[in-house]
Amino acid sequence: MNDERLWARMVDRRSVNRGDQRRTALLEALDELLREQTLEEVNVAEISRRAGVTRSAFYFYFESKATAVLALMAELYDDASDATDLLVKAEGDPRTRIRTVVATLFDSVDRTPHTYRALLEARATSAAVRELWEAGRAEFAEMTAEMIERERAAGHAQTGADAHVLAAVLLDLNDHAVERHAMGVGPEREAHIDAITHIWIQSIYGSPA
Repeated sequence: MNDERLWARMVDRRSVNRGDQRRTALLEALDELLREQTLEEVNVAEISRRAGVTRSAFYFYFESKATAVLALMAELYDDASDATDLLVKAEGDPRTRIRTVVATLFDSVDRTPHTYRALLEARATSAAVRELWEAGRAEFAEMTAEMIERERAAGHAQTGADAHVLAAVLLDLNDHAVERHAMGVGPEREAHIDAITHIWIQSIYGSPA
């Protein structure tokens, strides 16, 4: 599937060309403001002014500043898609593969922690953002569940909790971990990644790989 186009269709009001200069200017202005302010403090008028466009131009692309944050997080979604692809291929050593997936998520947050904090704020305050986020998350959960079922059928993974429920819970773990990391709390990064990897391995395979 083309994850970039899927994310764009969910987030943007118009057919998206990431090379669109006005759209790019709006997202760059939003990113600059989020380095200085919370999402609640940012307003559309200031985003538009910094981008050198009108307020109506902002709403041509985005329903709200909350959905614009989702567009700003497209790279994170792309990284999550790449990580999920690596996970579901189920090739090579499970521990190495799963740790790489978890580290990729942490890397994505480390690149732009201010944007991820804005995403958490948008998700907490906007029903539309929550719906879009859950739609993307459900897709990842389904792919993860299918991987678990294939590994069980091949005799590589232990039987246990329903694969779809297990996948959802493991993704909950990832979400909570990267949220705490973005807020600057929780265990030290590498120890955090190691612990999450251990839980995934134990839950799916039954013993450390």
